[in-house]
Amino acid sequence: MAKTDDVVDVAAGATPVESTLGYEQARDELIEVVRRLEAGGTTLEESLALWERGEELAKVCRRWLDGARARLDAALAEGLEEETEREAE
Repeated sequence: MAKTDDVVDVAAGATPVESTLGYEQARDELIEVVRRLEAGGTTLEESLALWERGEELAKVCRRWLDGARARLDAALAEGLEEETEREAE
């Protein structure tokens, strides 16, 4: 996991959220960002940078979850189609 100072540096625009970032990595970093924001003690600039990083990380998590939902829906639909075909025989 990134150090908390790295989160601020990244959130300031040094490195965009990579599309290769895994769900668990993005989630864990998002948890750290939220923890830092809730703890306070950061400057306005740091808080804004953390907020922006959190928004990016939330989008990564959302994409992973949407993809997982689509895969589950496809698998369920395929299973239902196979069951319907067996019943028709």
